[in-house]
Amino acid sequence: MLALAAGPASPADMLAARMQMGLSLGWHIILACLGVGMPGLLLFVEWRAVRTGDADRMLLARRWAKAIGVLFAVGAVSGTILSFEMGLLWPGLMDVYGQVIGVPFAMEGVAFFIEAIFLGIYLYAWDRLSPRTHLLSGVPIAIAGVSSAFFVVAANAWMNQPRGFDLENGRVTRVDPWAAMFNPATPPQTIHMIVAAFMVTGFATAGVYAVALLRGRRDRYHRLGFLIPFTLGAVLSPIQIVVGDYAAKFLAEYQPTKLAAAEGLFATRSHAPLSLGGIVYDDALHYAVEIPSGLSMLVGFSPATVVQGLDRVPSRDRPPVNPVHLGFDTMVGIGFFLLLLSAWLALNWWRRRDLPRSPWFLRLAAVAGVAAVVAVEAGWIVTEVGRQPWIAYGRMRTVEAVNPAPGLWAGFLIVVLVYVVLTVATVYVLRHMTRTTPVPAVAPQERA
Repeated sequence: MLALAAGPASPADMLAARMQMGLSLGWHIILACLGVGMPGLLLFVEWRAVRTGDADRMLLARRWAKAIGVLFAVGAVSGTILSFEMGLLWPGLMDVYGQVIGVPFAMEGVAFFIEAIFLGIYLYAWDRLSPRTHLLSGVPIAIAGVSSAFFVVAANAWMNQPRGFDLENGRVTRVDPWAAMFNPATPPQTIHMIVAAFMVTGFATAGVYAVALLRGRRDRYHRLGFLIPFTLGAVLSPIQIVVGDYAAKFLAEYQPTKLAAAEGLFATRSHAPLSLGGIVYDDALHYAVEIPSGLSMLVGFSPATVVQGLDRVPSRDRPPVNPVHLGFDTMVGIGFFLLLLSAWLALNWWRRRDLPRSPWFLRLAAVAGVAAVVAVEAGWIVTEVGRQPWIAYGRMRTVEAVNPAPGLWAGFLIVVLVYVVLTVATVYVLRHMTRTTPVPAVAPQERA
């Protein structure tokens, strides 16, 4: 364990801490999304199999259950790394505010253990329980997965809107952990993230079967494996657009500097344009495609709405604009790509009750799974980088929270090695599972 040293951290160690945390969060969030969405998708498929005696759906359920077991085990490792990193890399934050944000972290731990217990029952008692009892044993897994995401994102929301305490002479007093957890940023962030998790699950799972369909595996099993998760993602796509608009309006009111960075808006003004693309240099956004008054309309439903720009805050209090702006455009652009792809399937299904005949649909559907993951990663870049230079918005700077001990680069390199091994092992195991002959699906009525 690293010991705190006197004096602030060097810029190099500050960079190492941020890179290590960014790598850990970026890697873990993929598994976290699947951990939130896959149990619900699995239970739906098993429920339909139990009701109809459908062997193909039961086979899907059994295969997805095995994949969930693998992903849960790997996610437990990356989640443990993250929990240690909060104390090792950011002791300044935890020392001052640990008692304020400790409740959501503790409740996330409880949700994790509930999920682990019932996942063990679900996986190992499949043929020892009645169909109804086995299905019910999976319900706590789905609830715990969503709850875990809620508690973690609520803690992150507190970092964007610190609440639930008073600060007197540099010391935290009168702590209200519930006010801290249910801060103004909690509703938009948790809803946005949980919907995104189900979308990633839907499109990523469907992408696997889209590749199989492109390779000529057109049997009912693979068609169901594609249609069920893709429908989940398709249904949520327009909902996520609405939720995203809600989150943007929240930023306009509570974190206008982050919204200004996301839009590359330097001057406070009415008739603010909506900027697509472009790059920032010389304190201006260049080469962007602008929709006149678009941002003012989105924020206040009127071209006359005044939108705060980056000129309202000193340069030292501004986040890096390029990664925030490009991350925001990437997230929104992919969101509309997924919406259009979903509309393509919906229109074709309404007309023919079948998949689109064009192979380009399946090619784009295969890409959609990766694109959904990229959108989530881009969204977290906006959330985390857009808050800089604050680790607790307006309360504590990131440089004040980082561990000043030297040698953080060594820790970063070790973590890189760990994630390389985890990635290779996870991909190998999952690919091996797809190549093995599946266990024959047992019709539900044949079980005791």
